[in-house]
Amino acid sequence: MSEDLRSPALEEAPPPAPAMPAWARALLVIGLLYLFLVGVGLLSDGIKALGSGFQEGLLESVTNPVAGMFAGILATVLVQSSSVSTATIVGMVGAGTLSIEAAVPMIMGANIGTSVTNTLASIGHVRRREEFRRAFAGATVHDFFNLLAVAIFLPLEILTGILSTIAQELADVLSSWGVQGGESDSVIKAAVGAGEAVVERVVGVLGTSGTVLGVVLLAVGLGLIFLALSNITRNMRQLIAGQVETAMNRMIGSGGGVVAILIGIVITVLVQSSSITTSILVPLVAAGILSLENAYPITLGANVGTTVTALLASLAVDLQAGLVVAIVHTLFNVAGILVFYPVPAMRRVPIRLARGLSDVAYDHRSLVFVYVLGAFVVLPLSGMLILR
Repeated sequence: MSEDLRSPALEEAPPPAPAMPAWARALLVIGLLYLFLVGVGLLSDGIKALGSGFQEGLLESVTNPVAGMFAGILATVLVQSSSVSTATIVGMVGAGTLSIEAAVPMIMGANIGTSVTNTLASIGHVRRREEFRRAFAGATVHDFFNLLAVAIFLPLEILTGILSTIAQELADVLSSWGVQGGESDSVIKAAVGAGEAVVERVVGVLGTSGTVLGVVLLAVGLGLIFLALSNITRNMRQLIAGQVETAMNRMIGSGGGVVAILIGIVITVLVQSSSITTSILVPLVAAGILSLENAYPITLGANVGTTVTALLASLAVDLQAGLVVAIVHTLFNVAGILVFYPVPAMRRVPIRLARGLSDVAYDHRSLVFVYVLGAFVVLPLSGMLILR
């Protein structure tokens, strides 16, 4: 065949783009974390710019703690990320818009809402019945743990304020160490403030002010939060893709629940998403690589690991209350583990509930969609409308 008659398809393909070096990707993640903190700061500034009327209206909508919990569920389901919703809540508290009492139920609701992602992931196995039974149990054990933890600690917090009281004490200690002290001039806050000032100067050139300025800052802040978290997640997955599988295998070999919890924490901190960690577990459980009993403690660790996002967000806000709410988020998840994991009888409760629901789903797969829509959309939305 002459050179003139060769098909374009047979021509050499261009060489693939070189992979980004690990050090460059790590620097990119640090830059994205900075953008995330700037986004949280802009969110707080935007809320302040909207004025007291907006703040009062927002407070009125969450005066009922159960309605606040439903709001946290729905907000997290809509954005498909508890990291985004908890960071937003911390920003609102840090701006003085939400009280700690109103924010805590929303944080707990966000914990429930985030479990919808791995439940949806299990539906991908619906055509293979036995595989689906295992996958659905592996997903819903997260649902049941979060529901049971909220059922215990939300009433306890409403009656005694125990979590917020402990969190306030810890926040005071951390603030005395210079970690976050409201109006303090820490290096992190100064750097974030410089980034906010640049954005606000650009927005100011457009001649915006008052309510319009508040809306623009809110939009830019939320946009930066979404952009930063999504790219942090993608880049961290590239950095540690092989390590995740290795960690899982080591955990299976060790057979230790505490080790599995620690692995769940570390992986989630690295990828900045509990949804990724728990969604990785679903196909592993479906394929029989991981038993439900081994996947369960990794899920619990993911719950703790995801609270790092809110703790980071608290570094960018003005009021110490933002740090208090972020610490409540961590305390809530750690307390849930202490209640449900050490004692075998309690440890088995979420597992048995998940297996029971998966047996029903095995026989009536159409009910899975009813469960997802009912538990994560219809019930929270109805509860908000009725209780507000």
